Amino acid sequence: MASQPRIAIIGGGISGVCLAIALQKRNLDVTIYEQAPKFGEIGAGVAFNPAATRAMKLCSTDIYDAFEKVATRNISTEKQKTWFDWLDGEADEPIGQEPYLFSLTNEFGANAVHRAHFLDEIVDLLKEGTTKFGKHLDTISDEGDTKPLKMKFHDGTEEETDAIIGCDGIKSSVRIWMLGKDHPGSSPSYTHKYAYRGLIPMKKAVEALGEDLAQNAKMHMGHDAHVLTFPVDHGETMNVVAFRTNSEPWPSSEKLVLPSEKSHVKKDFEHFGPTVQKIIDILEPNLDCWAIFDLGDHPMESYHKRRVCVLGDAAHATSPHHGAGAGMCIEDVAMLAEVLNDHKVRDQGLKGLEIAFKTFSETRLERTQWLVQSSRRSGDLYEWRVEGIVEDIEKIQKECKESNEKIWNAQITEMVKEAKSVLDRNF
Repeated sequence: MASQPRIAIIGGGISGVCLAIALQKRNLDVTIYEQAPKFGEIGAGVAFNPAATRAMKLCSTDIYDAFEKVATRNISTEKQKTWFDWLDGEADEPIGQEPYLFSLTNEFGANAVHRAHFLDEIVDLLKEGTTKFGKHLDTISDEGDTKPLKMKFHDGTEEETDAIIGCDGIKSSVRIWMLGKDHPGSSPSYTHKYAYRGLIPMKKAVEALGEDLAQNAKMHMGHDAHVLTFPVDHGETMNVVAFRTNSEPWPSSEKLVLPSEKSHVKKDFEHFGPTVQKIIDILEPNLDCWAIFDLGDHPMESYHKRRVCVLGDAAHATSPHHGAGAGMCIEDVAMLAEVLNDHKVRDQGLKGLEIAFKTFSETRLERTQWLVQSSRRSGDLYEWRVEGIVEDIEKIQKECKESNEKIWNAQITEMVKEAKSVLDRNF
């Protein structure tokens, strides 16, 4: 092995690029292998909570600066610390007069970045030549403690490396190799929720809904469905995500996103009140429907296998109901970067890499897998589906506050300190 170990990152999405930046800041040798011909993200808004932004700063202040450049928060001055307002989406009152049930606040309230815009900003922080495109990982060959790992790609090429970190998302090839393709945890599970996503020009949204409903983050609750809206693109656009639950299987075995149309949304939300009906009215006629899959049914028992590791969605893909999945990926990145940068890891060569991955796994399993289960439950809370709570707003508010504050209030410095203690024990 060369004196500087070679680290391969599989996947060039937000988590993979952030990890590469964090490791390069710590003078580690890293290469990204991305299956697409160029960088790109699908989807629209993604949120980062206070714990995630603290983790960003630890990864690299440049990543945090990129986030601030593209972040959009609530427009109204009095709503700057509001995460969401919860409303009764089924109320029959005129638009803007449905009951406000409760609000949750944190240190900077709601925020959203467009996935593609954020990725565009952070890829510029990579060193030239970091990424190899058109590299779809087929399998990995691990021939022992002192041998390099071999990566075999779909284009017939092979490359060697000293460690592999899978940042390749919910359909992770690295996770499949770790678990085996027949293991139930190698594939994600359908949560029986799906979401229609749409974007509405803010001027049009304000005309239809008024300033508060259009320009600030709202959660419209109802039976077996909920609708959330929030501003993106620095307030130029209102993002709409309309969730629905049913017992039917997802109709595609290949695609997680299918084309849909407004008439389907109308039918799924016919029991909602005037405000949600107006939101649907001003959507474009054609829109996408996203299946909500996660890794909650068969969680991984470990995020590493010798010198191979997974993080982010590859390890613990979650439903979006806490708005914390991307933030948990950034926490992972900060933790792993700090552990890999420890002098004991650097001094021990290949053995150090394996111990670093073991330590990462042991210190991230509990929090990340708690998020997956808590997010599922939160989606059901918003849809009055939780037995013993149903439409009890006081209980919903209490549980939402407790679970979200567990996410938001976490301190990355304390988590890294714990990881360093575990690292010492593992050595």
